[in-house]
Amino acid sequence: MSQVRTVKCPHCGTPVRWVPENRFRPFCSERCKQIDLGAWASEDYRVPAADPGDPGEHGPSGQSSQG
Repeated sequence: MSQVRTVKCPHCGTPVRWVPENRFRPFCSERCKQIDLGAWASEDYRVPAADPGDPGEHGPSGQSSQG
């Protein structure tokens, strides 16, 4: 017999059974799922990105091209 995998709800941390019958997985409920979706929609979660800067600012060696 196989064991059912349990994960923590990403929003509230409640243990959640990872089974096909749990239609909200990895969340514990529709409420936690909607709260997380709302956070993405309002841009509370962001992927950090490096500022590319001005392409003419640095030459190929990384040195300033202005002198």
